[in-house]
Amino acid sequence: MSSTSHRVLALLNPKAGLPVSAQTVLKALSDQWETRGHSLFFQVSRSIEDGQEKTRAAVADGADTVIVVGGDGMINSIGSVLVDTDVALGVIPTGSGNGFARHFGIPLKCEEAAAALVKARRMRIDVGRANGRPFFVTCSMAWDAAIVRSFEKSPVRGIVPYVFAAVVEFFEYERQPFIAKWDGETGRAFEDPLLFTVANLTQFGGNAKIAPHACPDDGLLELVAVERRDAPMVIANLPRLFNGTLDRVGQVHSYRISQLTVEREKPAPIQIDGELVDATRTLQVDVLPRALSVLVPGKSIIEPDRAGG
Repeated sequence: MSSTSHRVLALLNPKAGLPVSAQTVLKALSDQWETRGHSLFFQVSRSIEDGQEKTRAAVADGADTVIVVGGDGMINSIGSVLVDTDVALGVIPTGSGNGFARHFGIPLKCEEAAAALVKARRMRIDVGRANGRPFFVTCSMAWDAAIVRSFEKSPVRGIVPYVFAAVVEFFEYERQPFIAKWDGETGRAFEDPLLFTVANLTQFGGNAKIAPHACPDDGLLELVAVERRDAPMVIANLPRLFNGTLDRVGQVHSYRISQLTVEREKPAPIQIDGELVDATRTLQVDVLPRALSVLVPGKSIIEPDRAGG
């Protein structure tokens, strides 16, 4: 960021189970931002609605930067208020997956994140929408969405309980076929989709790179689909999910899209940035090019590997 003084709201969710104390986070931000002449003020988000209302009030009062202390779900709820504005979104990642922060190379330690953000550049990124609801990281519609249901029941967070949730939902997920149309194409049938994710950024979180070539500012989204019949081959190549080469498995199908319509047999929840959301039988997905301003640390942004191979 430039030497210009900024008015900054730092928004913290006290119910989020922070990996460090709130005092540690506040001190880290104060040490970096206030010593550089920025006007920094803190507020507590007691609910989604409360956090959004406080964000709107701060923006109306002249804030040009909002720093979210939280995970992808809170980033989504607060960032949604900032879509189509010039107010920049910064992130101190305290979630379990931190897909947004990991994509942009934001450090996972609060002191390092605070130091990185105060020197960050402002970058405009695309925003996906599912039935009008914004998403910044991913939107999932099949088994990959149902995993969230079991994961939310776990008293702990992390990769291990996420894997357990995936196993549980592999057997309990209620299958249904999809008909998908995108960008003027005729409908394509997915008989029994196991994984059906639209990605704006490269990963779910936890370095699980579901769409390693997703670019945040190209005006496109990445649709990644796997049929249930191909699950054994994909599971055998699961380590590729974490080294960014899952797309090289022939049974993993990727499509670059700007608009998508999905017809299902009946309504079912979908996953939006790590949260389970009720959804209608028909799903409409589109993209708002460069609709959100975010703070990106220096050269640490993860640029997609276009070479493939």
